[in-house]
Amino acid sequence: MGRFLSEAGQMIEAAMVGHDSVLGAFSALGKPIALAHAMVLLPGSASVIEVCRLRDIAAQSLGLRDALIHHGQALFVQAQQSAGCNASHSVEARLARWLLRIRDLCGSDIFNLTQEMTAHMIGARRNSVSFIANLFQRNNLIRYSRGQVEILNLPALENIACECYDAVKAQFERLQLPARAVIPGAEFLRPEPP
Repeated sequence: MGRFLSEAGQMIEAAMVGHDSVLGAFSALGKPIALAHAMVLLPGSASVIEVCRLRDIAAQSLGLRDALIHHGQALFVQAQQSAGCNASHSVEARLARWLLRIRDLCGSDIFNLTQEMTAHMIGARRNSVSFIANLFQRNNLIRYSRGQVEILNLPALENIACECYDAVKAQFERLQLPARAVIPGAEFLRPEPP
């Protein structure tokens, strides 16, 4: 997940990445400068590649360069939508959007996530997130216990989420190209050690 970090140490989510994404992809297209802070929220596996190797491969593959550009555009759209969402929508709608996006990225209805981290990421106070999470739980939308969230009623959560969830999902799907289709035999990726 890319996040904005202020000088005072406050953070807010700018874009979320998961099994459908790449961090640092623009390094292959230009100078390797970190444009955001990244934070791992949920456990999972990842693949890594050295920037110079990715740059060399991108220089030889128009398909890979196009995929990296499309991916960068998708993340930019997500960051813009997230900024507008955090400034315009209720905590209830933002929390629903965020839980749905995490569900999409981890591919599971059950994941570990603290209310404090969630509050930071959606730009809300922890007590507001706690209140809304309890409301969601009382209405059987989620089950929340000791940092573990389980989505129980996906359609109801989708109805509560603001239009930002659908907008980001549609733009991401439109701009994304499947990596394995664009990069035949993506064997240059090596799994990151646990």
